[in-house]
Amino acid sequence: MLDRIAVSLEEANAFIDKHHRHHSPVIGHKYSIGAVKYGLVVGVVIVGRPVSRHRDDGETLEVTRLCTDGTKNACSFLYGAAAKACFALGYRIIGTYTLPEEGGASLRASGWKLIGERGGDSWNRQSRPRIDTHPLQKKFLWEFAA
Repeated sequence: MLDRIAVSLEEANAFIDKHHRHHSPVIGHKYSIGAVKYGLVVGVVIVGRPVSRHRDDGETLEVTRLCTDGTKNACSFLYGAAAKACFALGYRIIGTYTLPEEGGASLRASGWKLIGERGGDSWNRQSRPRIDTHPLQKKFLWEFAA
C-alpha cells in the first residue's frame, strides 16, 4: 500500500537526481509529493507553473518531473495525488508531457487524457542562446481537468 507525503523541493530533486532517466532536477515548484511504501520514499512528483508561456494562464499547473524507483503503481498514484492537490488549490487543469517511447499507461490509469503531439526541437535561438540538456524529439501533452 502506498501513502503520500509532502516533500520539499530539495528532497524531490535529490530523488530525481538519483533515479530519473533523462531529466535533471528543477529550479522551482508549487509543490512536491512523495510516494511512500514501508516507510521508504519510492517516488516523487514535482508540480509547477507550465513551462510553455502559452499554457501559463493562471488556471493551469504542470507536472514538471515524476520519477519512481519502479515500485508498482507508484506513477499512477503520484499522477492522481498531483491532480487532487492541484484542484484543491483552486487550479482547473494539470498537464504533463511524455516522450513517444513512454506509453502513458499510468496517466490513462489515473484519468488523464492525451491531448496530442507537441513541440520538440531545440530551445536554442540566435536571439536567446540555450544549451539543450533535454530530449529534443516531439512530446505528447496529457491533461486532467477539474
